[in-house]
Amino acid sequence: MSDAQKFPLGTISALSLSVVSSVSIVICNKALMSTLGFTFATTLTSWHLLVTFCSLHVALWMKFFEHKPFDPRAVMGFGILNGISIGLLNLSLGFNSVGFYQMTKLAIIPCTVVLETIFFRKKFSKKIQFSLIILLLGVGIATVTDLQLNMLGSVLSLLAVLTTCVAQIMTNTIQKKFKVSSTQLLYQSCPYQAITLFVTGPFLDGLLTNQNVFAFNYTSQVLFFIVLSCLISVSVNFSTFLVIGKTSPVTYQVLGHLKTCLVLAFGYLLLKDAFNWHNILGILIAVVGMMLYSYYCTLETQLKASEALTQLPQMNENEKDPLISVENGSGLLSENGVAKVDPVWNSNKDFKA
Repeated sequence: MSDAQKFPLGTISALSLSVVSSVSIVICNKALMSTLGFTFATTLTSWHLLVTFCSLHVALWMKFFEHKPFDPRAVMGFGILNGISIGLLNLSLGFNSVGFYQMTKLAIIPCTVVLETIFFRKKFSKKIQFSLIILLLGVGIATVTDLQLNMLGSVLSLLAVLTTCVAQIMTNTIQKKFKVSSTQLLYQSCPYQAITLFVTGPFLDGLLTNQNVFAFNYTSQVLFFIVLSCLISVSVNFSTFLVIGKTSPVTYQVLGHLKTCLVLAFGYLLLKDAFNWHNILGILIAVVGMMLYSYYCTLETQLKASEALTQLPQMNENEKDPLISVENGSGLLSENGVAKVDPVWNSNKDFKA
């Protein structure tokens, strides 16, 4: 098996695009919020989604992709749920300590695994589970600093985890169920996400910052970083749907923790953020967990592919004999899943050719 077969180029490109764009937008937003004082995260996210929708509309007009409408209720519910999950994550950060917020993000992976196991009967091998534990341990060491609990913050974090997990599982499920691409799903759901955050954003940001987003002093430098952030967000949003569609919600969360470690490293190298041995040790452990996860996923994918190839000749051999049903293997023909007696058989007579 060639390297191209082991690691599909499209998946590698999607993962790379997600990492580069996400790290870039974090650095850009850090400069915008920490240096320039623009701390209105939810409102900024609504602008991101509006720019993403406009960009996709232009791409549709230029026929870069085909519009494929499907169940409008599913699209609306999915878009609104995504918007709510983003708002809840921002509220969780606002009403909790940074350490507890990081624990909230860590909880998304095990929650996703539990939901997929219960509702989709998906099985995760012990090796995959072990690699995820190593990854979460590393990210926890690198990012979690304190755990100050409060009732409101805990409830918001719980709701944020549940809505985020369900939204990411729906991203993968909808693409497969309705056979739509990540671009088609993003184009149709973007307006609902943007409207949800555009309406609630100023209120949430005012609640968290005690400032009015419309009264902020928009200097030329602030406007430049806002525009830059919105442009990068097009790539971030597109790559998110692309990665989940090509892999799985759990893989996307693993990638998200890799991006967290990269952001910490870039913050230390480029922005001279505080760094200690906890950060270094945690990042190293997280990278080991991520490498193990990637390795075990690749092995299991190759194993499934080889099993499918070995079963193929057997199916072809069975198809040569019309009297042998592949489904029931009992010598009875099968039609629409129901066994029936072949007309050449007679219970009272010998077999007729």
